[in-house]
Amino acid sequence: MFDQFLYKKIDNAQLVVFRIFYGLLVSAECYGAIATGWVRRTLVEPRFTFSFIGFEWLQPLPGNGMYIYFAVMGTLGLLIALGYKYRFSALAFAILWSGVYLMQKSSYNNHYYLLMLLAYIMAFLPANRDASLDAKLNPGLRSQTMYNGVRWVIILQLFIVYTYASVAKLYADWLDFSMIDVLMTSKKDYYIIGELLQQKWVHKIIAIFGISFDLLIVPALLWKPTRKIAFLLSIFFHLFNSIVFQIGIFPYLSLAFTVFFFEPQTIRNIFLKTKTFAPEAKIIIPKTKNMILSVLGIYFLVQIALPLRHHFFKDDVLWTEEGHRLSWRMMLRSRGGRITYKVVNPKTKDTIKIDLDKYLTKKQRRRVTCYPDFIWQFAQHLKKEYAKKGESIQVFVDNKVRVNQGSYKQFIDPKVDLANVPWKHFAHNDWILPSPKE
Repeated sequence: MFDQFLYKKIDNAQLVVFRIFYGLLVSAECYGAIATGWVRRTLVEPRFTFSFIGFEWLQPLPGNGMYIYFAVMGTLGLLIALGYKYRFSALAFAILWSGVYLMQKSSYNNHYYLLMLLAYIMAFLPANRDASLDAKLNPGLRSQTMYNGVRWVIILQLFIVYTYASVAKLYADWLDFSMIDVLMTSKKDYYIIGELLQQKWVHKIIAIFGISFDLLIVPALLWKPTRKIAFLLSIFFHLFNSIVFQIGIFPYLSLAFTVFFFEPQTIRNIFLKTKTFAPEAKIIIPKTKNMILSVLGIYFLVQIALPLRHHFFKDDVLWTEEGHRLSWRMMLRSRGGRITYKVVNPKTKDTIKIDLDKYLTKKQRRRVTCYPDFIWQFAQHLKKEYAKKGESIQVFVDNKVRVNQGSYKQFIDPKVDLANVPWKHFAHNDWILPSPKE
C-alpha cells in the first residue's frame, strides 16, 4: 500500500512549472543582490565576515569576486528555469548558495536556509523531463510523469517549516501582541499603511492570523473544499509580508509552492503547451528504493529534530539564542545591546579598549552587541590580531542586552576571558549569564 502511494506515476506538471518559477526567482534574488547593493554591503565592504562557527575558512572572494560569484548563481538560475544541463545547474547553484549562506550570518534569514535545503532537493528531482531544453535536445529524456512521492517530499518540507513557525509563536510576547508592536514600530513611515500598522487592533489581527495561517495553510491547501480560499489567503499573507517586511523572493517562492496542491491537469492547462496527459498505470518500484527511503528518512528526522534542540539547552532560547537558527523561529524577537571590548595583556596588564567602528560595519556592530556567537567570534578575531609571537592575550566584554521590550540586563559574564574559552555547539555556554526574571 505504501509503495503504491509513493511510486504511483502522476502528471509531472506541478514539478515542471515549479522548476521554472524557482529558477526565475533565484536568478532574480542573485542579480537583485548585486543591483541593490546587498553584495557590496554584506560581502565586499566588511573587513571580514562572521561565518558559521567551524566555517571560518569560508570567506568572500577578493576584489570583484563576489559580484562574479552572484552573477554566476543568477545565470545558473536561468539555466534551471530553461531546464538546460539541469542536474549540473541545480547542484552547482545549491553548492554556491550554501557557500554564501555559511560564509556570512550578519544577514541571517530563515528563508536563506530554506532556499539552501530546497536547492539540494530540486537538484535530485526529475524536474527537467518536460518543457526543458534538456528534453528538447534529448527526446529520450522527455516524460510527463513522476513518482507521487516527489510531490510529497516538497509538501512534507513545507509542513515542517510552517508547523514549527506556528508553534514557536505560542509564547508570551507574541500572545500579548507586544512583539507585533516591536515589529511594526519601524514601519510607521511607510506610505499610506504606516499609521495603520501602528494600531493595536491591527496588531491583534496580525498575531492571530500569523499563528493560524502557519498552522493550517498546508492542510487547507491539501483539502479540496478549502483549497481556493486557502490560496487567496496565501496571496494576501505573502504579499503583505513582501510589502511590509521586504524579505526578497521568499513570499513569491511560497506562492510558487502552491502549484503542488492543485490538480496537475489544472496546472498543465494554465502553464504548459501540452494540455493532454497520458498516465502510466503500471507501478514500477526502483531498485534503489531502500536507499532512497533511508536518505529521506534521515533527512526528515534531522529536520524534525533540529528545531527541538533548544529544549535540551539550559535557559530560554529567546535569551541565550542557543538553538535559535535552523529552527523556523521567524519574527519572534528583537534584540538590542551595548558592549565594550577590552584586550588585556596578562603579563603587563596593559589594556586596550576596542573601537568597534574600526572593525565592523553597522550591521555587524548590531549583531556583535547582542548575539553570543558573534560576541565570541569577534573575541577570537581580536585574539589573532593582538597576540604577539609566543604571547597570549585576554579579551573581556562588558555587555548588556534587551530582548523585545524588556530592559537591558547583563548578558555575558564580564569576568570570563572570551579569547580562551571554546564555543560549545551542543551544550550551553556557561559564560552567557542566566536570563533575567522579569
